[in-house]
Amino acid sequence: MSNSKNAGPLSAIAEAIRAKRERKSGTAQDIEELEASLLADIENFDLDAAERRAKREYLANSGAGMADPTLVFPEIAPGKTATFSPEKPAPVAQDTPVAPPVINPEAGTSLLDQLRQQAEVRQREIHSALAERTSTNEAIDQALKHLFFYLHELVQQLNIVKPGIPRDYPLIEKYVLNRLEWQEGFADYRTQSQSAGALVELVTFSYHLKGPGSLCIERDGPSVERFRTTLFDFGLPFTCKEFKNERSYVERAEFDIRSDVSVSARWRADFSKGVILLETRNLERLGSAVFTVNPHFVDQALLDDFGRLVLGQPNRFRELAKR
Repeated sequence: MSNSKNAGPLSAIAEAIRAKRERKSGTAQDIEELEASLLADIENFDLDAAERRAKREYLANSGAGMADPTLVFPEIAPGKTATFSPEKPAPVAQDTPVAPPVINPEAGTSLLDQLRQQAEVRQREIHSALAERTSTNEAIDQALKHLFFYLHELVQQLNIVKPGIPRDYPLIEKYVLNRLEWQEGFADYRTQSQSAGALVELVTFSYHLKGPGSLCIERDGPSVERFRTTLFDFGLPFTCKEFKNERSYVERAEFDIRSDVSVSARWRADFSKGVILLETRNLERLGSAVFTVNPHFVDQALLDDFGRLVLGQPNRFRELAKR
């Protein structure tokens, strides 16, 4: 009886231990299966699809459907009209204010159709103006390049020949700078930046003339400073000897002016007006002058006559420049 009684509790205890061990084994197996399932889900997870689904849900909730980059809007181009018509069209932004169209109910033309027509006309005008401006800019660029090559060659030859320039430069009254000879000249050019098109925008041409002796001119009173300013404006080298009274006031002055004339000609592009401006100093006379030249007329005839003008020979440069 005692063995039977003891066998009952022992059997129950053994059964409990075995059941506990079996539950542990089952739990470990469950954990392993769960981990394998999670890893499989992670590997099969489509991040792009989830992002697109989240975006659709956001757009649906926020009403920001027009911000969807997958939507394609038609472009207005000359000769083409878009066929779609949104229920609430956005206002059309234009550089130049356009008068609001008047809809004729009998014509059966919608507001969008009229706006499309106006947009087409405006775009054709813009394209035409751009093409014309581009053509003019290229003409200026080519003219200045042609001009530079000519002046560069001209300078090289004159720097060797060093001819006399039969031109008188009247100063004041009977005083004249003359019997001048070519000393040295230079030609150079400047282009725009690459971002602006790298077009030639300036050609410079300068040279130096020199003659024998100098002019001695006397001025008195207030005319001393005026004459000094004039010499500075002409770029003439000079020395000045002043004579003052007891109060240190300049009563008179003697100017010794060398026969030395610097001449310059700047051919500058005016892209906004489509012309070339020729800005000269001491070219035909002492002082400055400005010519407006059409780039299409910068040809060999004009360049040759400019060369004759430089050399003091008979020419038709002014006539050709006014074409």
